[in-house]
Amino acid sequence: MMLVALRNNNKNRYGSVLAKEVDCTYSHAVKILQEMQDSKLVDFEKQGRIKTISLTDNGHKVAEHIEKIRDLL
Repeated sequence: MMLVALRNNNKNRYGSVLAKEVDCTYSHAVKILQEMQDSKLVDFEKQGRIKTISLTDNGHKVAEHIEKIRDLL
């Protein structure tokens, strides 16, 4: 659901805000996001002390398919 949340909001996001949106702890969100980065689904961009998260092209495609599946259910 993190991918879908990132897809639905086009601006770059912060890990803490994303964790609240999908109702999980910050540490769990960071762990999942690191796995997504390893899979080339998200990119991190560090701006000073702030690290923002954005979807890659492949991440957009996967999030779109997840949303379609969710709508079918």
